[in-house]
Amino acid sequence: MMGTSIDVAPEMGASCGVRLKQAREQAGLSQEEVAASLKIPVRVLRQLESGDPDQLGAPVFVRGQMRSYARLLGIDLEDQLRNGVAAPVAPSELVSHTYTPRYRHVFDQVTRRAIYIVLTAAIAVPVWLATRSPHQSTVQSLEVPATPAGQGELPSTAPAPQGVQRTPLIASIAPLSAASAQTALSLKFNGDSWIQIIGNNGTTLEQGLLGAGQERSYGAGEVSRVVLGNSTAVEVRQAGKTVDLTPFSRANVARFTLSSDGSLTPVAD
Repeated sequence: MMGTSIDVAPEMGASCGVRLKQAREQAGLSQEEVAASLKIPVRVLRQLESGDPDQLGAPVFVRGQMRSYARLLGIDLEDQLRNGVAAPVAPSELVSHTYTPRYRHVFDQVTRRAIYIVLTAAIAVPVWLATRSPHQSTVQSLEVPATPAGQGELPSTAPAPQGVQRTPLIASIAPLSAASAQTALSLKFNGDSWIQIIGNNGTTLEQGLLGAGQERSYGAGEVSRVVLGNSTAVEVRQAGKTVDLTPFSRANVARFTLSSDGSLTPVAD
């Protein structure tokens, strides 16, 4: 029989909820912060921590929410979830009671393809025109005039004294490299991690859950405070050097500030 409650033993649901709540409190995260990163209502988060089977939803959704919650905090609940959550009930088969004529189906396919072609052309044509812009030919390289045939040196306004060999003057054409903006802090994510980046003016530059393979970089003087959930899955580089997050971590959550000279300092609780 299908119901609205999850098929979880009360003690098993409560055990998972207690572990999640303890891990969140050890990480120093509020229910509102976790709910925002997981994109679920605070009410649902409280129900997950309480483990009350009468308040939770269908098993498949609760199991996914608990896994996301545990992954964010860097704990493993797979054994408890496999032993305590029954297999989800198969959904009812959906039977269509409407009939769509074949010509309407073909018309819809043609319409979708036409829209796709128009949108592709609207994007590709401006890009193609931009690549053929005449501005590409406005930049000219500095060249040294070639010495005319039969002459051993460049012309000079004053003749060289007799017996003194004149050294040809050659203009340097080495490009002047502009000073590029130095990357003060870079983050590389090898797993899911909840982050919060605060700028020097106190505004939140970025906050949310980032997945494996993503990277973030920030310039000098751009960041003042950083919070990293599941910090063991994040590689932090400061001024091109890998940073050991052990002095800044507690319960797999790293917190540190960046001083004006770029050094990292732990955040006092």
